[in-house]
Amino acid sequence: ELMESFTRVFVDSVSNSFYPVPEEAIGVGSAFEGWSPREWDGVYRVLVPLNPPPGHAFHLELNSAGQTAARTFCVRVELVCTCKREQLGEKLLCFVHHSQEELRRKQKRSLLETLCTGSYLDVEKTSHWFYQLVRSSWLHVPQSYSWHLLFQPCSRSCQFRLSKGKKSLTVEMLFGVRQGDSDIFVVSQPTEAQKGGSSIFVSSQPAKADLIPSTAWPETYAVAEAKFFWHISRQVPCESLHLKCLQVFTCILRGTGFSSCTWKTVVMHVLTTVPLSRWRRREFARRLWDVMAYLRRCLQLKRLEHFVLGNERLPAEISLPPAMRTVEPLNLFEHLARDPAAHREAMRAY
Repeated sequence: ELMESFTRVFVDSVSNSFYPVPEEAIGVGSAFEGWSPREWDGVYRVLVPLNPPPGHAFHLELNSAGQTAARTFCVRVELVCTCKREQLGEKLLCFVHHSQEELRRKQKRSLLETLCTGSYLDVEKTSHWFYQLVRSSWLHVPQSYSWHLLFQPCSRSCQFRLSKGKKSLTVEMLFGVRQGDSDIFVVSQPTEAQKGGSSIFVSSQPAKADLIPSTAWPETYAVAEAKFFWHISRQVPCESLHLKCLQVFTCILRGTGFSSCTWKTVVMHVLTTVPLSRWRRREFARRLWDVMAYLRRCLQLKRLEHFVLGNERLPAEISLPPAMRTVEPLNLFEHLARDPAAHREAMRAY
C-alpha cells in the first residue's frame, strides 16, 4: 500500500520534468517470496523500474568484465527527436533540434545534464535524486499521518525505517532498468542473494557494492525468481510446503557451509522435477529427502545449474530476453571441479 501511494506521487512529481519515470514497485527477495533465512537482515526490498523521460532512450551495454551470473551493465542515455510528438496539444521540447539558447530560456535540462556521467546514467546521482523524490513525496502519502520515517544513508539505493509505536520495519528501494520487456533487470545495488549468503566453499558472488563504478548496474534475476515462487504457490496443494522445506535448510542447517542462495537454487530445481501434486503436507519428509538427494547429485557431478540462465523448465509466464533462454546453463559449482580440496570439504559438509 505504501509503495502504491508513493508511485502515484512519483508520477505526478516527474510529469513536467525530464527525470526518469518510476513504475509500480516490485517486491523481491526472501521476505516477499515467503521464506526468510535465519541470517535475513530484516530489510524489505522493493525494485522500482525506471522508464526514460520523453525525448530520451535507455540502451543497456554489457561490461566486458565479470562472470555470467554477476554481469554488470552501463545504461547509455540517448536523446531522441520529439518534434513530431505532441502532449496535450502542445509540441514537446526537442533536445535534438531546439537550440541551446531556447532550452536555457525554458530552463529545461536533459537527463544527460542531470543524472549522467558522460553518456551513462550514474547510480549515485540517481540515488541522490531518488532520495530527494521520496523525501518530498512523503508528506503527500496517507501513511505519513500514522508512521514516522527515518532515512538511512546509502549511496546506491534509498533506505529508510518506518515506525509506529512498537512496530517498525526497514525498507530498501532499489531502482533499475528493465531489459526489453523481460523480467530481467539491471539494478542500482546487488540484491539480497547477490550481497549475502556466501559459503565457505561456494563463492560465485559479485564484487561488493562499494567496489562497483557509479555507472555500473548489476544484473539481477530477483524478479524472475519472485515470479516463479508466485507461479508455484498457485499450483501446489499446500501452498507453503515448499517454503517450509526451504526454511528448514536455510535456518536449521545454518552453518553447514551451504549458502541460502544454494539451498534456494536446489529447491527451485526440485520444484520443476517433482510433480507439484506431490507437495502435500503428509509428504513433507519425502520432499526434504528429494532436496538432499538433488544436492548430493550436484555435488557428485560438481555441477549446480543456475536456475534462470538457460533453464528450459522455466515457466512460460516468466519472460526472459531471447538470448538468455538459449545460453549454456551456468554451473554454480564450477569451482568445485577446479579445486579438489573445496570439493572434499563440500562432501564432508553434506
